[in-house]
Amino acid sequence: MRRSCITYLSCLFFLTAVIFFCWGCEMEDEFETSPFRNFEACWKLLDENYCFFDYKEVDWNATHDKYFPMITDSMTEHELFQVLASMTLELQDGHVNVVSKYFFSSYEGWFQYYPANFNWSIIQSYYQKGARAGDYDEIRYVRLSSDRIGYIYYGSFNESILESELNKIFDAFEGCKGLIIDVRDNGGGSLTNSDRFASRFLEEKTVCGYIQHKIGKGHQDFSEPFPLYLEPSDGNLWLKPVIVLTNRRCFSAANNFVSKMRILPNVRTLGGSTGGGSGFPFTSELPNGWRIRFSTSPILDVDKQHTEFGIAPDIPVTLSPDDIERNKDTLIETAIQLLLASD
Repeated sequence: MRRSCITYLSCLFFLTAVIFFCWGCEMEDEFETSPFRNFEACWKLLDENYCFFDYKEVDWNATHDKYFPMITDSMTEHELFQVLASMTLELQDGHVNVVSKYFFSSYEGWFQYYPANFNWSIIQSYYQKGARAGDYDEIRYVRLSSDRIGYIYYGSFNESILESELNKIFDAFEGCKGLIIDVRDNGGGSLTNSDRFASRFLEEKTVCGYIQHKIGKGHQDFSEPFPLYLEPSDGNLWLKPVIVLTNRRCFSAANNFVSKMRILPNVRTLGGSTGGGSGFPFTSELPNGWRIRFSTSPILDVDKQHTEFGIAPDIPVTLSPDDIERNKDTLIETAIQLLLASD
């Protein structure tokens, strides 16, 4: 998602912002800030703009009927918030939040009840020690296995890194046979940052996915899928074998990063399924000033399939309790052996 993709998303965001601004102006005149009015405003805003109703088989009218009887004129702000939070949690979407001055709702089912498949203390104490290591905020890198395998941990795509800094990182892996990219527990962030990183692993401009946007108020009113492209960086490229480590806490921009990387011929994914979160999020406002964030535009993979519920790895591997006792990471050790054995 280089220039063409970024330009499209920027235009989409601007047009969406204009639509929501105008809709919000009407809302101020149409609705009072009573519990009933705010409930209806929240439900209608999602009804007309949320993008995964049909894919998730959510009956939003039935959801309205379920929660509307809980609204009363005399309810407190906290009670109203609890109803709106419960209603939006029915969408099972980590990008959907209700935010008031004192409260914040968030769906966490996308990673709860799944194995962690990650132990940060092991990374710090075992894999990050050594003379040839470095870090830039959320990016840590080191040479492993007698300097034959490179390892990069990118913990959040909220953290940007300069092209010159990426050049320095890839320079540090000169002579390595393979590279491990670890995005476990990366909860997402900026698509620009994830694409800047992904652009180091391909030689030519490539269709890496598609995006749709709402063109009407109906649940099925979407545009045709618009192709998204990834272009190679002008900096140092890595075209040798790569293994990307994943777990259930890879979400949003990290999920999108995995979706792009797995189409490249020199890349395999290893670990657990990602957490999903493939909707392009937008934030609007309710009449009482509370904010509501939700997915508006589905981002599809290169096969035009949804990845909202996550992406399965090429090679499923679970962190072993025995390895934890030995202060080792099963996923990293497996990746090292696979890369050393690669042609």
